[in-house]
Amino acid sequence: MKLLTLFILLLICLPVFGPNNNLVFLRAEEPVNIYDRLINAIVMVESENGQHLYNDVENAVGYFQIRPIRVLDYNQRTGSDYKLEDFYSYELSRKMFLYYTKGRSFERVAKSWNGSGPMTVEYWKLIKAIL
Repeated sequence: MKLLTLFILLLICLPVFGPNNNLVFLRAEEPVNIYDRLINAIVMVESENGQHLYNDVENAVGYFQIRPIRVLDYNQRTGSDYKLEDFYSYELSRKMFLYYTKGRSFERVAKSWNGSGPMTVEYWKLIKAIL
């Protein structure tokens, strides 16, 4: 009889002391990159979203219009051995671009991506108009 009483008490108390059943499950998504909007703007300005993947005047390639000097710098900094033609790949070019962002502001990233000097001010205006 004592065992039965104990069992009944446990059954009554379980909902009070049991785990909370109000659970929320979140689906894991791809992480959001804060630079995605800037990337889209730069790709639009540099190559018109891939319409012009080679610039004969600057010997620049891909969506981001990467020049040989940038490839050399990237390879030296990262220990990579990429060639200019590798950067026709959007994903590889994006990876390189993100390497140079390092938590900097959109304006600073865009201007340094363009180069240096007074032309970067005009470049930033073009980027801002798209952003």
